[in-house]
Amino acid sequence: MGITIALAGNPNSGKTTLFNSLTGSNQFVGNWPGVTVEKKEGKLKGNKEVTITDLPGIYSLSPYTLEEVVARNYLLNEKPDAILNIIDGTNLERNLYLSTQLLELGIPTVMAVNMMDVVEKTGDKIAIQKLSDKIGCPVYEISALKNKGVMEAAKAAIKASTSKKQEVVPYFSPEVEAAIASISQLLGEQVPVSQKRFVAIKLFERDDKISQVLNSIPDVEQIIAGEERQKDDDAESIITSDRYEYITEITSEILRKGKTEKLTTSDKIDRVVTNRWLALPIFAVVMWLVYYISVSTVGSWLTDWANDGVFGEGWSLFGMDIPGIPVLVGNALSALNVAPWLEGLILDGIVGGVGAVLGFVPQILVLFIFLAFLESCGYMARVAFIMDRIFRKFGLSGKSFIPMLIGTGCGIPGIMASRTIENERDRRMTIMTTTFIPCGAKLPIIALIAGALFNGASWVAPSAYFVGIGAIIISGIILKKTKMFAGDPAPFVMELPAYHWPRISDVLRSMWERGWSFIKKAGTIILLSTIFIWFTSNFGFVNGHFGMVEDLSDGLLAAIGRGIAWIFIPLGWGDWQAAVAAVTGLVAKENVVGTFGVLFKYAEVSEEGQEIWATLATSFTALSAYSFLVFNLLCAPCFAAMGAIRREMNNAKWFWFAVGYQTLFAYAVSLCVFQLGSLFTGGGFTIWSAVAILVVALFIYLLFRPYKQATKYEIQIPGIKKKAI
Repeated sequence: MGITIALAGNPNSGKTTLFNSLTGSNQFVGNWPGVTVEKKEGKLKGNKEVTITDLPGIYSLSPYTLEEVVARNYLLNEKPDAILNIIDGTNLERNLYLSTQLLELGIPTVMAVNMMDVVEKTGDKIAIQKLSDKIGCPVYEISALKNKGVMEAAKAAIKASTSKKQEVVPYFSPEVEAAIASISQLLGEQVPVSQKRFVAIKLFERDDKISQVLNSIPDVEQIIAGEERQKDDDAESIITSDRYEYITEITSEILRKGKTEKLTTSDKIDRVVTNRWLALPIFAVVMWLVYYISVSTVGSWLTDWANDGVFGEGWSLFGMDIPGIPVLVGNALSALNVAPWLEGLILDGIVGGVGAVLGFVPQILVLFIFLAFLESCGYMARVAFIMDRIFRKFGLSGKSFIPMLIGTGCGIPGIMASRTIENERDRRMTIMTTTFIPCGAKLPIIALIAGALFNGASWVAPSAYFVGIGAIIISGIILKKTKMFAGDPAPFVMELPAYHWPRISDVLRSMWERGWSFIKKAGTIILLSTIFIWFTSNFGFVNGHFGMVEDLSDGLLAAIGRGIAWIFIPLGWGDWQAAVAAVTGLVAKENVVGTFGVLFKYAEVSEEGQEIWATLATSFTALSAYSFLVFNLLCAPCFAAMGAIRREMNNAKWFWFAVGYQTLFAYAVSLCVFQLGSLFTGGGFTIWSAVAILVVALFIYLLFRPYKQATKYEIQIPGIKKKAI
């Protein structure tokens, strides 16, 4: 029979790194809390009978956030055979709080003190055997990053799994221990013996997730009330205080700090990068460099090679001319003498559409390398800390920025990462705004517009990122002043990990996983989409007969596009090709580029070798192109991300409100960009200019109107109705 071992620990304690070491999994590790938002499973290397479950990083088993709910429900209901509790050796006191709760579950537990290599560098000493004696479970030293001691800890957990239950060392005050024992007796057979202590403590804390048991045990309330009177404090505070007294006693005996008082390298770096005045400019410069290198220099060179060579006429290698994929496919089709319509489908539909998207893979891979490095080295955790200062001013915490950081790769895990936010209102607002950040699927659109309309200008790609940041901030300020989202932001507690050079394998793994996800989408969703686009654009009704058309403007897609193009005329791109591209982008954002690849053909269109991008440039002005870019960055995300929003909202009305808000907000911003831009560049004043001015005025009013919720409080006086003050 198989054995299940659960990995449990604080966020950023090294759980997922340990999970990778034990299972060989390709799960990527981000160096900030919130990367793992649901349990993941893998088989132990060398022993397929042992399943390792990686639970979300949590600070306690008092479920304030969805990730804590996932972890607690799993431990209580799934009942793993053993728990491997990962402890950050550089922050013992904080991590041991969760350890005390895990031991109360009655599940055999082994503790693994991680990051011992860092502990040794600082000159600190941890008495492992004394810690084991004090805490009441086996304790092992490990370094998950360097793969030291991990298998020994896993073997100890396997051995512990044969135990029937975990013996708990009593550590609450004698009075509280007596009260917990009394509550345990009152539970009778309603709770399994192994969980009685845990449930009794939760009842003592008045945990609302277990409080329904109180209805059948009236004596529990009397016990709790008596202890509260005796201690002159509320029940939860009594338990918390006792826990920390116990933890402080342990750490004072087992931890010997190094004598050096010098600032660490991380502290010195943080004095600069988290400085009140320098932090944001440094962040802006870092992101500008990331996008500049990814889109305008190294990434651009590689993409030009892919577009002109691999998916174009070909390239030269060591003096040999190697034909591109369209040429090779075209020659093969000619040799096979296939029907013209099939040749058009394969060359213009599949190769043209999918090739137009895959041509941007080099830029995407370069971007993902930079993002993986920033995540792994520890800088992105500082960004969350920095953004907390800004976000808190409009009612959100830095926790809301973590999903947005994750969303730079893909919006779906970003939306799922909102589970780390305990406040329901903040969580919903984060879900609504996370996809404003450009994800990997939007990068081809950014690169296309930057290259075709702005001659590769270095400011276009970074500006797209900061348009997303600006949209989040503006939305946050506006929404937080409504009754639906009013309230104080959730507290933001996070340890800043020490800076370190990430392993090259981790960075490349992250790049490949995100890039491969993009490529798979090109081979499935985008492939089907481009086939549909080719068919509907090349077939239509002419003179009352349905068949293949010579002019794409006579096709079914053109008819559909002309039916909706009027909606986008005020935004500056009211032709049917752009309208269709924007709509197909709802299926997958990469489809915007794939649609243009089909509609403007991928083959050469002039004797000078002018290709699709130059042809596209003739359909837009600089203003209308940037308006098109802004709309596609901010409007409702792809269908898969919409599905994630629907699941996380768990409410149809909230889902439609979120998608409607995103689309309306994108339309309003895009309208202002084009109309006001035209007005300031001599385009003349029109009725739409007036509408754009009114929209800006409305934005300003919503941003600066008084925040009534912040200045009005309600008090309840006995015998008198509630009164606002």
